[in-house]
Amino acid sequence: MILAVSRPDERKNIATLLHAYGGNTALQQCANLVLVAGNRDDILSSEKGPRTVLSDILMLIDRYDLYGCVAYPKHHQADEVPQLYRVAAKSGGVFVNPALTEPFGLTLIEAAASGLPVVATEDGGPRDILSHCKNGLLIDPLDAAAIGRALHEAINDRSRWRRWARNGIQGAHRHFSWPGHVETYMHKVDKLIHRSQRKRAAAPAKSKLPIAERLLVSDIDNTLIGDAEALRTLLARLSGVRERIGFGIATGRRMERALKVLKEWNVPRPDVLVTAVGTEIHYGRQLELDVGYQQHLDYRWQPQAVREVMAEFCGVRMQPASEQRRYKISYFIDPARAPGVRKISARLRQAGLHANVVFSHGVYLDLLPVRASKGSAIRYLADKWGIPIDSILAAGDSGNDEEMLSGNTLGVVVGNHSEELEPLRDRERIYFAKGNYAWGILEEIRHYDFLGDLQPAEAVSSEMA
Repeated sequence: MILAVSRPDERKNIATLLHAYGGNTALQQCANLVLVAGNRDDILSSEKGPRTVLSDILMLIDRYDLYGCVAYPKHHQADEVPQLYRVAAKSGGVFVNPALTEPFGLTLIEAAASGLPVVATEDGGPRDILSHCKNGLLIDPLDAAAIGRALHEAINDRSRWRRWARNGIQGAHRHFSWPGHVETYMHKVDKLIHRSQRKRAAAPAKSKLPIAERLLVSDIDNTLIGDAEALRTLLARLSGVRERIGFGIATGRRMERALKVLKEWNVPRPDVLVTAVGTEIHYGRQLELDVGYQQHLDYRWQPQAVREVMAEFCGVRMQPASEQRRYKISYFIDPARAPGVRKISARLRQAGLHANVVFSHGVYLDLLPVRASKGSAIRYLADKWGIPIDSILAAGDSGNDEEMLSGNTLGVVVGNHSEELEPLRDRERIYFAKGNYAWGILEEIRHYDFLGDLQPAEAVSSEMA
């Protein structure tokens, strides 16, 4: 038995599962398909979404002539679902979840706890569950043929099936039961307590963000770095008021690469690090990830569907896997062959998808959640740490800096900027510097008198004494 349990929702991708089953004769010969897709009395009286999904199920069963091979019961009770898992496991079958996107995957854990191996989408929660339980296969939810092959392979390798069944039961108990959760939680807390005790003798440097009056945020490449003398001059200028002003980085790079280049240029570790084109925020010596900001970005983010639409375009090529992040899909783009940003955005909207499309340096294209950008990250920081947005100075040179520069911050475009920032030239509160690299930032500091009325650290300490 191949068992699928889900709501009759288009995102659950039941139609692709039927294409996978209907297009694989060998799979039909060795297994039946059971679709438990909610409860219904009359398909025609259902809401539009479920009605469409259920109608598609019936039409695809008819198209592939799957009568006698597929069961799609009208009603079931909640207490019957565990029995379904056990029946499927006893039959030597598998549980399948082909959803387009799956934030968690409770049914996968239920199946695992019942000794039923799984075949599941490679998106989101299933990756974590299978990495812990090691009880099945991950599949591309858009590749029907590959799903069919994976199901056939999972059912017919009996020794591996038995190993998966055992692994699932053990993994679900160890990692996803209440006792397992409590044990993991207490283990992590114990490690934190001991780590804190070991470090107590050498107190870490305090973050400036809670007491900072102002915040300087700069892009790295071609803005902060590029001229060693200019960078040294800027850092020396900031050191005199280091206790009163926070220093942040906002970059398209991932965190590890950003830290590496900052170290190469002898830049002190910033108070806040905004990476991956504004999709990740890290703080302090331990570079802790701001989980609240990550949850904020989840809104309407459907990465797999975005990638599917982007595959339609010519002149667009995926960047290496190392440049892809949970909330950033990155491409190389050939402007001579590819459509413009407006056309790409329009096509995504036409597909019902919401994404922030960012073009920079003439060759890079990043697709982010609609709430994500360097500018959004800075506004989030301002609100979280109580720093007035007009007390934040933002410096950049390319298109992925546009939102950061065009908010209510004090913005500077350095002299060596890319063409895509030219439309900002007449905007209020955006200063186009003549100086290149960090010279441009210093020019902006003077232009806005950004450090005015800030006393050096020594003066502040003497006043407090």
